[in-house]
Amino acid sequence: MHIFVMVDMEGISGIFESAQVQPGAEHYERGRHYLTWDINACVEGCFAGGATKVTVRDAHGGGNHIVWEELDSRAHAVRGDSPIRMPGMESCKGLILLGYHAMAGTPAAVLEHTMNSTSWQNLWMNGKKSGEIAIDAGIAADHSVPTIMVSGDDRTCREAKRFIKGVVTAEVKKGLAVEGATLLPMDVAHERIRSRAELAVQNCVKIKPYRVRRPVRIRLEMVSRKTIPLTRHGVKVIDGRTYEVTGDSVEDAMNQL
Repeated sequence: MHIFVMVDMEGISGIFESAQVQPGAEHYERGRHYLTWDINACVEGCFAGGATKVTVRDAHGGGNHIVWEELDSRAHAVRGDSPIRMPGMESCKGLILLGYHAMAGTPAAVLEHTMNSTSWQNLWMNGKKSGEIAIDAGIAADHSVPTIMVSGDDRTCREAKRFIKGVVTAEVKKGLAVEGATLLPMDVAHERIRSRAELAVQNCVKIKPYRVRRPVRIRLEMVSRKTIPLTRHGVKVIDGRTYEVTGDSVEDAMNQL
């Protein structure tokens, strides 16, 4: 059983501030270790639950954050740029969203945003306000793959349960502010990720894909009025900061953005 793990950084255990997730920032190198350790706990749980192959996609920023020499040797890693968000997803039986964060505007959620904190304000799929959890769960569902587990802060886990029926969650911290959290002890957080990943893989066939009705209409509100793609084919301008695209799938619509 092949499991795909998409890894973001803001929802990793031990992460609570921007300086831990931005390359070159004061605490970024420590953040890379925290990321890798969470991945290893997840990979261990996946294999304990019955996985025969685990692919890990470094999906934060440019995809170059894993500490390679510390990564579980059983993991197949996808790093750097890729024209496909989840390469090889068609051969997988389940998707895990590890270290994810709540959508833009979520009160007291750690490092909340949707895709780009400096330019994207809000996003809706078929009229429903959505974040990266729904986006990536929808892309997996394009390939009939269920999203079986999400880890992150308490707001992230709550959001995941609103969108995905039966999803297993691993809460590793409680949000206090955009850059503040109450953290679980490290060993406790890693064991929670491990055990919840094991449970998620064991229950993989019981969780249904998060299917988004087609065609998929995505509306995006930008932070700046200067960034609307007025000349792009297929773009419907709503107002000075907002536009819409429509695609045959979630991934197709997202690519048009």
